[in-house]
Amino acid sequence: MHAVIDKLEALRALATQLEVDLGSARTAQQQTQAGATHEESKPENDKDTRALEASYLARGQAQRVVELEQALSKINALVPRAFAPDAPVALGAIVELEDESASVWYLLAPAGGGVRLELGGTSFTVVTPESPVGRALLGRRAGDDIDIRTPQGLREYSISTVL
Repeated sequence: MHAVIDKLEALRALATQLEVDLGSARTAQQQTQAGATHEESKPENDKDTRALEASYLARGQAQRVVELEQALSKINALVPRAFAPDAPVALGAIVELEDESASVWYLLAPAGGGVRLELGGTSFTVVTPESPVGRALLGRRAGDDIDIRTPQGLREYSISTVL
């Protein structure tokens, strides 16, 4: 029996998670920028690098905000579609992989890689086409076997479902 996952709901849940992450990143950016320009961050001598380190951190936080804004934009632009039983895996597909001991679910999305979601009692992980799992899935079909390198070594899976 295959899980029933509403793709629109899955994309909304992913967008919601990215919005939460974006809010946190914006708060961190504002705090870091305030700290970088605070009077106590001014160097006391030519060897004091507090201000420089704070500015690097602020720049990194600003870049994270931009990346999350772009990710959210990509997810909001993705139009969910149904995949025929023999259709190849492409962006927007929800895929079930099985091995001898378990099954795992993935959502192939243009952004948000690594986010874990649960919908309708099914847990799944978001992967992007650039990730090892995403690269292994793209263009494959239900019934195909794929190898994925994991921290535990090479694992073989069978694609059982493409939604």
